[in-house]
Amino acid sequence: MSIYNKLASKSILQAGEVALIGAGPGDAELLTIKALRLIEQAEVVIYDRLVSSEIMHLFSDSCRKIYVGKALHKDCISQDKINDTIVEWAHKGKKVVRLKGGDSFIFGRGSEEVNYLLAHNIASHVVPGITAASGATTYAGIPLTHRNVAHSCSFITGHFSHDGKLDLPWQNYADKTQTLVFYMGVKTVATISEQLINHGRESSTPVAIIHKGTQIQQKVWRTTLANLPSLVAENNIKPPSLLVIGDVVNVLNEHQQLQDNTQQAFFAPDDALLPTIVNTRATG
Repeated sequence: MSIYNKLASKSILQAGEVALIGAGPGDAELLTIKALRLIEQAEVVIYDRLVSSEIMHLFSDSCRKIYVGKALHKDCISQDKINDTIVEWAHKGKKVVRLKGGDSFIFGRGSEEVNYLLAHNIASHVVPGITAASGATTYAGIPLTHRNVAHSCSFITGHFSHDGKLDLPWQNYADKTQTLVFYMGVKTVATISEQLINHGRESSTPVAIIHKGTQIQQKVWRTTLANLPSLVAENNIKPPSLLVIGDVVNVLNEHQQLQDNTQQAFFAPDDALLPTIVNTRATG
Protein backbone atom coordinates (compact mmCIF):
# COMPACT_ATOMS: atom_id res chain seq x y z
CA MET A 1 0.00 0.00 0.00
CA SER A 2 1.32 3.44 -0.92
CA ILE A 3 1.89 6.17 1.65
CA TYR A 4 -0.88 8.10 -0.14
CA ASN A 5 -3.40 5.32 0.59
CA LYS A 6 -2.26 4.91 4.19
CA LEU A 7 -3.37 8.45 5.00
CA ALA A 8 -7.05 8.49 5.94
CA SER A 9 -9.01 10.83 3.71
CA LYS A 10 -10.99 13.70 5.23
CA SER A 11 -11.78 15.17 1.82
CA ILE A 12 -15.20 14.04 0.65
CA LEU A 13 -16.80 16.17 -2.05
CA GLN A 14 -20.58 15.90 -1.91
CA ALA A 15 -22.94 16.51 -4.81
CA GLY A 16 -23.63 20.22 -5.15
CA GLU A 17 -20.45 21.27 -3.32
CA VAL A 18 -17.47 23.18 -4.68
CA ALA A 19 -13.79 22.64 -3.95
CA LEU A 20 -11.76 25.80 -4.52
CA ILE A 21 -8.25 24.46 -5.10
CA GLY A 22 -4.95 26.27 -5.46
CA ALA A 23 -3.06 24.40 -8.18
CA GLY A 24 0.33 25.87 -7.35
CA PRO A 25 2.79 27.24 -9.90
CA GLY A 26 2.64 24.29 -12.30
CA ASP A 27 4.55 21.21 -11.16
CA ALA A 28 1.84 18.63 -10.44
CA GLU A 29 3.93 17.07 -7.67
CA LEU A 30 3.51 20.28 -5.66
CA LEU A 31 -0.24 19.69 -5.26
CA THR A 32 -1.35 18.83 -1.76
CA ILE A 33 -2.75 15.38 -1.02
CA LYS A 34 -6.06 17.05 -0.19
CA ALA A 35 -6.12 18.75 -3.60
CA LEU A 36 -5.39 15.48 -5.39
CA ARG A 37 -8.16 13.62 -3.56
CA LEU A 38 -10.72 16.27 -4.44
CA ILE A 39 -9.54 16.33 -8.05
CA GLU A 40 -10.14 12.58 -8.23
CA GLN A 41 -13.79 13.12 -7.22
CA ALA A 42 -14.54 16.01 -9.59
CA GLU A 43 -17.39 15.74 -12.08
CA VAL A 44 -16.86 19.30 -13.34
CA VAL A 45 -13.68 21.40 -13.24
CA ILE A 46 -13.70 25.14 -13.93
CA TYR A 47 -10.12 26.19 -14.48
CA ASP A 48 -7.92 29.21 -15.20
CA ARG A 49 -5.25 30.01 -17.77
CA LEU A 50 -2.34 29.49 -15.37
CA VAL A 51 -3.21 25.88 -14.51
CA SER A 52 -0.63 23.63 -16.18
CA SER A 53 -1.58 20.91 -18.66
CA GLU A 54 0.24 18.42 -16.40
CA ILE A 55 -2.29 19.11 -13.64
CA MET A 56 -5.27 19.08 -15.99
CA HIS A 57 -4.30 15.56 -17.08
CA LEU A 58 -5.03 14.37 -13.52
CA PHE A 59 -8.78 14.77 -14.04
CA SER A 60 -10.73 11.76 -15.24
CA ASP A 61 -11.81 11.57 -18.87
CA SER A 62 -15.43 11.74 -17.74
CA CYS A 63 -14.92 15.03 -15.87
CA ARG A 64 -16.34 18.02 -17.75
CA LYS A 65 -13.62 20.65 -18.23
CA ILE A 66 -14.66 24.31 -18.51
CA TYR A 67 -11.99 26.88 -19.35
CA VAL A 68 -12.49 30.38 -17.94
CA GLY A 69 -8.96 31.67 -18.44
CA LYS A 70 -8.30 35.33 -17.88
CA ALA A 71 -5.51 37.09 -19.77
CA LEU A 72 -4.39 40.56 -18.78
CA HIS A 73 -5.70 43.38 -21.03
CA LYS A 74 -7.47 40.92 -23.35
CA ASP A 75 -11.10 40.04 -23.85
CA CYS A 76 -11.95 37.36 -21.31
CA ILE A 77 -14.73 35.94 -19.22
CA SER A 78 -15.76 38.38 -16.51
CA GLN A 79 -15.51 37.48 -12.84
CA ASP A 80 -19.28 37.75 -12.56
CA LYS A 81 -19.69 35.18 -15.33
CA ILE A 82 -17.20 32.87 -13.66
CA ASN A 83 -19.10 33.13 -10.37
CA ASP A 84 -22.38 32.31 -12.11
CA THR A 85 -20.82 29.35 -13.92
CA ILE A 86 -19.61 27.81 -10.65
CA VAL A 87 -23.04 28.29 -9.05
CA GLU A 88 -24.82 26.88 -12.09
CA TRP A 89 -22.96 23.57 -11.99
CA ALA A 90 -23.23 23.26 -8.22
CA HIS A 91 -26.99 23.79 -8.43
CA LYS A 92 -27.13 20.95 -10.96
CA GLY A 93 -25.87 18.69 -8.19
CA LYS A 94 -22.38 18.18 -9.60
CA LYS A 95 -19.18 17.76 -7.63
CA VAL A 96 -17.39 20.90 -8.76
CA VAL A 97 -13.71 21.78 -8.59
CA ARG A 98 -12.76 25.40 -9.14
CA LEU A 99 -9.06 25.25 -10.01
CA LYS A 100 -6.86 28.33 -9.89
CA GLY A 101 -3.10 28.74 -10.38
CA GLY A 102 -0.95 29.33 -7.31
CA ASP A 103 -2.95 29.98 -4.16
CA SER A 104 -6.46 31.23 -4.78
CA PHE A 105 -6.30 33.62 -1.80
CA ILE A 106 -3.15 35.41 -3.08
CA PHE A 107 -4.05 37.68 -6.01
CA GLY A 108 -6.51 34.98 -7.09
CA ARG A 109 -9.91 36.46 -6.13
CA GLY A 110 -10.71 33.22 -4.36
CA SER A 111 -12.30 34.99 -1.41
CA GLU A 112 -14.70 36.75 -3.78
CA GLU A 113 -15.77 33.41 -5.20
CA VAL A 114 -16.27 31.84 -1.77
CA ASN A 115 -18.41 34.80 -0.68
CA TYR A 116 -20.52 34.42 -3.80
CA LEU A 117 -20.98 30.69 -3.22
CA LEU A 118 -21.97 31.20 0.41
CA ALA A 119 -24.47 33.87 -0.64
CA HIS A 120 -26.04 31.22 -2.89
CA ASN A 121 -26.12 28.59 -0.11
CA ILE A 122 -23.36 26.46 -1.64
CA ALA A 123 -20.83 24.74 0.61
CA SER A 124 -17.18 25.19 -0.31
CA HIS A 125 -13.94 23.39 0.45
CA VAL A 126 -10.91 25.68 0.22
CA VAL A 127 -7.53 24.06 -0.42
CA PRO A 128 -4.40 26.24 -0.31
CA GLY A 129 -1.82 25.98 -3.04
CA ILE A 130 1.84 26.93 -3.20
CA THR A 131 1.93 30.50 -4.46
CA ALA A 132 4.34 31.37 -7.27
CA ALA A 133 6.41 33.63 -5.01
CA SER A 134 7.33 30.60 -2.92
CA GLY A 135 7.40 27.76 -5.45
CA ALA A 136 9.08 29.52 -8.37
CA THR A 137 11.76 31.19 -6.26
CA THR A 138 12.62 27.98 -4.42
CA TYR A 139 12.97 26.04 -7.67
CA ALA A 140 15.25 28.81 -8.95
CA GLY A 141 17.41 28.69 -5.84
CA ILE A 142 16.31 32.07 -4.50
CA PRO A 143 15.34 32.19 -0.80
CA LEU A 144 12.80 34.88 -0.01
CA THR A 145 14.55 35.51 3.31
CA HIS A 146 18.13 34.78 4.33
CA ARG A 147 19.99 35.49 7.55
CA ASN A 148 21.81 38.84 7.44
CA VAL A 149 20.47 39.50 3.93
CA ALA A 150 16.67 39.82 4.04
CA HIS A 151 14.35 39.68 7.04
CA SER A 152 11.03 40.33 5.32
CA CYS A 153 9.26 39.89 2.01
CA SER A 154 6.44 41.71 0.23
CA PHE A 155 4.15 40.24 -2.44
CA ILE A 156 3.02 43.01 -4.80
CA THR A 157 0.69 43.11 -7.79
CA GLY A 158 2.53 44.78 -10.63
CA HIS A 159 -0.09 45.37 -13.31
CA PHE A 160 -1.52 48.73 -14.27
CA SER A 161 -4.93 49.68 -12.92
CA HIS A 162 -7.78 50.57 -15.25
CA ASP A 163 -6.59 54.19 -15.36
CA GLY A 164 -3.19 53.11 -16.67
CA LYS A 165 -1.31 53.85 -13.45
CA LEU A 166 0.74 51.75 -11.07
CA ASP A 167 -0.05 53.47 -7.80
CA LEU A 168 1.90 51.74 -5.05
CA PRO A 169 3.41 52.91 -1.72
CA TRP A 170 6.90 52.98 -3.24
CA GLN A 171 8.41 54.60 -0.15
CA ASN A 172 7.62 51.40 1.76
CA TYR A 173 9.91 49.35 -0.49
CA ALA A 174 13.17 51.25 0.05
CA ASP A 175 14.60 48.94 2.73
CA LYS A 176 17.26 46.75 1.07
CA THR A 177 16.65 43.98 3.64
CA GLN A 178 13.13 43.53 2.26
CA THR A 179 12.66 41.15 -0.68
CA LEU A 180 10.13 42.35 -3.23
CA VAL A 181 8.15 39.92 -5.37
CA PHE A 182 6.04 41.37 -8.18
CA TYR A 183 3.27 39.30 -9.67
CA MET A 184 2.05 40.32 -13.15
CA GLY A 185 4.84 42.87 -13.44
CA VAL A 186 6.50 42.12 -16.78
CA LYS A 187 4.49 44.79 -18.61
CA THR A 188 5.39 47.43 -16.04
CA VAL A 189 9.10 46.83 -15.45
CA ALA A 190 10.04 50.33 -16.63
CA THR A 191 7.80 51.92 -13.99
CA ILE A 192 8.88 49.46 -11.30
CA SER A 193 12.57 50.09 -11.97
CA GLU A 194 12.19 53.86 -12.11
CA GLN A 195 10.04 54.20 -9.01
CA LEU A 196 12.13 51.90 -6.83
CA ILE A 197 15.33 53.73 -7.75
CA ASN A 198 13.66 57.10 -7.22
CA HIS A 199 12.53 55.99 -3.76
CA GLY A 200 15.88 54.77 -2.52
CA ARG A 201 16.69 51.34 -3.95
CA GLU A 202 20.17 51.15 -5.42
CA SER A 203 20.32 50.80 -9.20
CA SER A 204 22.66 47.82 -8.72
CA THR A 205 20.06 45.86 -6.68
CA PRO A 206 19.91 42.27 -7.99
CA VAL A 207 16.76 41.22 -9.86
CA ALA A 208 15.58 37.83 -11.13
CA ILE A 209 12.81 37.10 -13.58
CA ILE A 210 11.37 33.59 -13.41
CA HIS A 211 9.24 32.50 -16.36
CA LYS A 212 6.85 29.55 -15.88
CA GLY A 213 8.44 28.65 -12.56
CA THR A 214 8.54 24.95 -11.52
CA GLN A 215 7.43 23.84 -14.99
CA ILE A 216 9.53 22.11 -17.64
CA GLN A 217 9.66 25.45 -19.52
CA GLN A 218 11.09 27.32 -16.51
CA LYS A 219 13.64 29.96 -17.42
CA VAL A 220 15.48 32.37 -15.13
CA TRP A 221 17.20 35.64 -15.99
CA ARG A 222 19.31 37.68 -13.57
CA THR A 223 20.11 41.37 -13.89
CA THR A 224 20.09 44.61 -11.89
CA LEU A 225 17.28 47.03 -11.17
CA ALA A 226 18.70 49.60 -13.60
CA ASN A 227 19.01 47.04 -16.42
CA LEU A 228 15.66 45.34 -15.83
CA PRO A 229 13.65 47.09 -18.59
CA SER A 230 16.29 46.42 -21.25
CA LEU A 231 16.57 42.76 -20.23
CA VAL A 232 12.83 42.25 -20.65
CA ALA A 233 12.82 44.02 -24.02
CA GLU A 234 15.89 42.26 -25.41
CA ASN A 235 14.64 38.81 -24.44
CA ASN A 236 10.97 39.48 -25.24
CA ILE A 237 9.98 38.08 -21.86
CA LYS A 238 6.28 37.35 -21.56
CA PRO A 239 3.86 36.42 -18.76
CA PRO A 240 3.57 34.37 -16.69
CA SER A 241 6.79 35.67 -15.18
CA LEU A 242 7.65 36.63 -11.62
CA LEU A 243 9.96 39.49 -10.63
CA VAL A 244 12.15 39.05 -7.54
CA ILE A 245 14.09 42.07 -6.31
CA GLY A 246 16.70 42.07 -3.56
CA ASP A 247 20.08 40.71 -2.52
CA VAL A 248 18.60 37.23 -1.97
CA VAL A 249 18.66 36.78 -5.76
CA ASN A 250 22.38 35.99 -5.66
CA VAL A 251 22.64 34.06 -2.39
CA LEU A 252 23.11 30.71 -4.18
CA ASN A 253 23.92 31.99 -7.64
CA GLU A 254 27.69 31.51 -7.57
CA HIS A 255 27.27 27.79 -6.89
CA GLN A 256 24.36 26.92 -9.19
CA GLN A 257 24.88 28.40 -12.64
CA LEU A 258 23.70 25.20 -14.32
CA GLN A 259 20.43 25.34 -12.42
CA ASP A 260 19.03 28.55 -13.84
CA ASN A 261 17.08 27.03 -16.71
CA THR A 262 15.88 23.72 -15.33
CA GLN A 263 12.68 23.14 -13.37
CA GLN A 264 14.35 20.71 -10.96
CA ALA A 265 14.68 22.07 -7.43
CA PHE A 266 17.95 20.17 -7.05
CA PHE A 267 21.29 21.71 -6.14
CA ALA A 268 24.74 20.17 -6.20
CA PRO A 269 28.29 21.55 -6.00
CA ASP A 270 29.69 23.09 -9.15
CA ASP A 271 32.30 20.40 -9.85
CA ALA A 272 33.03 17.70 -12.42
CA LEU A 273 30.32 15.42 -11.05
CA LEU A 274 27.51 17.96 -11.39
CA PRO A 275 26.34 17.07 -14.95
CA THR A 276 26.14 13.39 -13.99
CA ILE A 277 24.26 14.17 -10.77
CA VAL A 278 21.81 16.49 -12.50
CA ASN A 279 21.14 14.04 -15.31
CA THR A 280 20.57 11.24 -12.83
CA ARG A 281 18.14 13.37 -10.82
CA ALA A 282 16.25 14.56 -13.85
CA THR A 283 15.70 11.09 -15.31
CA GLY A 284 15.54 9.00 -12.16
